[in-house]
Amino acid sequence: MAAAGVSLGATVLCLLAWAGLAAADRVYIHPFHLLVYSKSSCEQLEKSSAETPKALTFTPVPIQAKTSPVDEEALREQLALATEKLQEDERMRAAKVGMMLNFLGFHMYRMLSESCSTASGTVLSPTTLFGTLASLYLGALDPTASRLQAFLGVPGEDQGCTSRLDGHKVLSALHTIQGLLVAQGGAGSQSTLLLSTVLGLFTAPGLRLKQPFVRGLAPFAPVTLPRSLDLSTDPDLAAEKINRFMQAVTGWKMDRPVSGVSPDSTLLFNTYVHFQGKLKGFSLLPGLQDFWVDNATSVSVPMISGTGTFQHWSDAQNNLSLTRVPLSKNACLLLVQPHGASDLQQVEALTFQHNFLTWLKNLSPRAIRLTMPQLTLRASYDLQDLLAQAKLPTLLGAEANLGKISEDNLRVGKVLNSILLELKADEGEQPTESAPQPDGPLEVTLSRPFLFAIYEQDSTALHFLGRVANPLSTV
Repeated sequence: MAAAGVSLGATVLCLLAWAGLAAADRVYIHPFHLLVYSKSSCEQLEKSSAETPKALTFTPVPIQAKTSPVDEEALREQLALATEKLQEDERMRAAKVGMMLNFLGFHMYRMLSESCSTASGTVLSPTTLFGTLASLYLGALDPTASRLQAFLGVPGEDQGCTSRLDGHKVLSALHTIQGLLVAQGGAGSQSTLLLSTVLGLFTAPGLRLKQPFVRGLAPFAPVTLPRSLDLSTDPDLAAEKINRFMQAVTGWKMDRPVSGVSPDSTLLFNTYVHFQGKLKGFSLLPGLQDFWVDNATSVSVPMISGTGTFQHWSDAQNNLSLTRVPLSKNACLLLVQPHGASDLQQVEALTFQHNFLTWLKNLSPRAIRLTMPQLTLRASYDLQDLLAQAKLPTLLGAEANLGKISEDNLRVGKVLNSILLELKADEGEQPTESAPQPDGPLEVTLSRPFLFAIYEQDSTALHFLGRVANPLSTV
């Protein structure tokens, strides 16, 4: 019954997503035709399954093995390069996956925010969440594969091969979405964005992983690190080793690292993402400024400020304003500011839902002096906890069939998403020139809790959703 409920819910969400597209076309085209197996692919799969020997496997090296540090600039260049000669079907596939991950992101953000008090921050990456689940789908067999497919937003219909989601196509589309975010703005321009995704596959000693599965993860996580260590004797020590290893490899400091590893786990599936954005033409204000956590409490934080023509909308009916700040050729920062300090919870409930992006149609250019905190946000959450809140506690539990990952006794422990998000000033390039205003630019100052999203317009993908309640606290 639970699986059927998930499939129905996912189908409803997807029908909402595709309704506009279907209505625009005289001939209805299956909205998922670019993401499922084609008839020829199914025939090839059937042929290869009868002829091909068992997949090659390998045992991950111990976690103590020497590992080269992550080269984030090389990863950015690799992502941007992948978008230079996109075919039309690749763009369409990215747009479809973008809408799917937005729906899932809104749903899971609600689960995450409900588990936190309004006084604490929240950051979620829909692309990382979707990519993690799609990666696990790549390693799943039925019934787990069918349930994951429905949760990702693609109904299985007749359960035939041509209605099955092609995990490789999905991860390839995610690669395109990531590349569009960091794509440069033209000849001679310098990208102001970094996006790095690193996947850690931490296994019990002796567990063998299938090579095709690990190779298939590369489009989503070009740096995939399979490592083995003892997860059962001293789980706290195992968690400490994983944290030290990831910080040494990435250089990223995660304030809420791995903890509470279950001693009967044989696989930890941990995705780490680092985003760094610079706001063109913004400068760091001298000294520290007050940020009011509530009406009686303030903290001193670094603030950045810039003046330019930004897209803006003030909604008196819903007590909020929305400001769009460009980050790159395709990406922007969306800032949602409640008009009153007590309106945050109501505005958050209204904002991050499926019609959020339609608000962008209400924006109009306005000369603005924008002041906001310089942000360094860290967040970690276990997808197992979010799935339990979504009434799917067993989806990746002990009974999950992940036979494409390993034929050994596989028991998934944590499925972790860890985020390091940085937004700072980039004083080297000015924003769009402001037209002279008789009363001067509008002052927009984010000195109280606010919401934000990082959006890529070509794929319509929301890469991050968040609430900043206190810029100094860990999410």
